[in-house]
Amino acid sequence: MDNMDSIVSTLIGWLTLYGVKIIAALVIFVIGKWVARKLGDVTEKLMVTREVDAALVNFTSSLVYYALLVIVVIAALGQIGIQTASFVAIVGAAGLAIGLAMQGSLSNFAAGVLIIIFKPFRIGDYVEMAGTAGVVENIMIFTTEMKTPDNKKIIVPNSSVLGGVITNYSANETRRVDLVIGIGYDDDIDKAKGVIEGLINADERILKDPAPLVAVSELADSSVNFVVRSWVNSADYWGVYFSLTEAVKKRFDQEGISIPYPQQDVHLHKAES
Repeated sequence: MDNMDSIVSTLIGWLTLYGVKIIAALVIFVIGKWVARKLGDVTEKLMVTREVDAALVNFTSSLVYYALLVIVVIAALGQIGIQTASFVAIVGAAGLAIGLAMQGSLSNFAAGVLIIIFKPFRIGDYVEMAGTAGVVENIMIFTTEMKTPDNKKIIVPNSSVLGGVITNYSANETRRVDLVIGIGYDDDIDKAKGVIEGLINADERILKDPAPLVAVSELADSSVNFVVRSWVNSADYWGVYFSLTEAVKKRFDQEGISIPYPQQDVHLHKAES
């Protein structure tokens, strides 16, 4: 009987000592988990409002939730009386080891986040970056996919994209077509200039504002060079570039205006014996 009373007394003492702590730990865990879930949802809504990529939204909201959940679990264990210092140290060491092992991947991830947030280019833009050029087909967390004009698929790590110069040819609605056209020194400059201006005025794709420019830019070794600058909608750039170049050659042939090519005169002198 005395042993039974002792056991009951010990059990009551244990429940009195740890019961409140266990209840408090459960309350911390339940409320903390609810708060972590809510903060994850808030993060997701904010990113959706800013039109962030869906893959990044899901990844970031899940990351926020589980990071907060780990903190909640540690707080609950500490409330019971479990020493969490070593646990925190283990988690920190594991995180450091993972970070070092995935240094390249984390760099690509961070660059991908910045690309999605700041949008230096969008899907469908024609860009030049990381030593290659093409149309952006997909922007992912770690890489960016491009299609070259000859239909090759290029996959570029995001860290390489953000670490270099990005030239976005589709960012603005208009572009300037620049041509350099040479005529012979014996040809009529005013006539050649009028022919080029007539071709520009006849092409409806070339914008009137800003006004096109045709001017003599250089007296070169074999030719008098004109600089021809005309503004077009970005989608018409290559069409105007190719067609205007061809039209100038054909019209010059009709008008008898020469387009010289580099040449060299060689004079032979008979040496006296």
